[in-house]
Amino acid sequence: MAARDALPISAGPPLSINELIEESLNRLSHWVESRQYRAYDPGDGQMSFLRMLTFGSQPLERVLTATLLRSPFNIRPLLGIKPHTSTKGMGYMAWGYLRRFQATGDPHHARRARMCLDWLLDHRSPEYADLCWGNEFPFTTRAARIPRGEPTIVWSGLIGQAFVDAFEILGDRRYLEAANSTCDWILKLPREQTSTGVCLSYVAFEQVSIHNSNMLGGALLARAGELTGRTEAIDVARQAMLYSCERQNADGSWFYGEVPKYHWIDSFHTGYNLDSLKRYIDSTNEPKFAGHLSRGYKYFKHNFFESDGRTKYMHDRLLPIDIQCAAQAIDTLSFFSASDPEALDLANRVARWTITHMQAPEGYFYYRDLGWMKIRTPMFHWGQGTTFKALAHLMGKWGIDSQPSIAAPAGGAG
Repeated sequence: MAARDALPISAGPPLSINELIEESLNRLSHWVESRQYRAYDPGDGQMSFLRMLTFGSQPLERVLTATLLRSPFNIRPLLGIKPHTSTKGMGYMAWGYLRRFQATGDPHHARRARMCLDWLLDHRSPEYADLCWGNEFPFTTRAARIPRGEPTIVWSGLIGQAFVDAFEILGDRRYLEAANSTCDWILKLPREQTSTGVCLSYVAFEQVSIHNSNMLGGALLARAGELTGRTEAIDVARQAMLYSCERQNADGSWFYGEVPKYHWIDSFHTGYNLDSLKRYIDSTNEPKFAGHLSRGYKYFKHNFFESDGRTKYMHDRLLPIDIQCAAQAIDTLSFFSASDPEALDLANRVARWTITHMQAPEGYFYYRDLGWMKIRTPMFHWGQGTTFKALAHLMGKWGIDSQPSIAAPAGGAG
């Protein structure tokens, strides 16, 4: 660890956690805004000119993607990859600005949120009539090849939640209409039909059954469905939650997916599952899955954290320390804080360790700590957007639960 990484951000007396997070958020938002919301993404390897050398071979595309994803150095500029804007990153930035506005009432944050949301409306996946979003690059993994712009239920479900929050906080009904359009897209996805629920597909062009994506889609269907009175959306959401809850492991964990090659348990996808199940229960007031939520949350708390606030990637392995895992941990713990009196203390420890050890002097967050070195490549959604939203969520928990939503004046970007 470099010495500068362990130093407090400001000279003088140690900052309180409130001051530390406020300063971290200000430096992070300045870094992102000054770069016009552009950085890199772990999976953007096929934006390189080297893609032509894969000759359309899926195994070679995987090698290229994985090489850039795991490189300890930022070799992207050498390979022709320029900083770019991520739809999911813009969704998380909008979500973070909404949290900051909700906590402070400062209209600057509302204007920034509107700017991000308008950008998302202008950068939807063009091949579909309904609102949905994907990557700005082709992405090839062991699961599938996803073409550039092809939407996924993960991107679309999370961005849809930001639009629902925007409706509830800013009072603009067109944001609820946007989320409802995304529900239309989700309802048209392939589904794995079983006697114990259905699994919504990760993508539209073939059935890919993954728990976190299924539950993310179900959570948006339930939340938007309750607000719009769409019984079909709520019914499908219940079937999606039934599928994943019936396949929850006895200890409260979930595999990434049921196919044996997906039998791993990681922290940030577990966080997605918990947030989604909680949103479903909060939206529908259905008690059926309360036990599953409780067991899953206990597993999450007891298996993914070190005493100093470091967040483990896998349930049985600390390294690599990944910024996405830390951000999702802060976000999930903040979300569960109303029912768990220990959650905010743990979230504060994760936040303090992450800011102290993973935030660059320039304001952005590093991608990973491998133990022997840090990968300092600035990713946009994976690190900057997710951490901005998570820290804003945590900061808002210092009193926001008792405050009403405040309608913001209409306007452009600040």
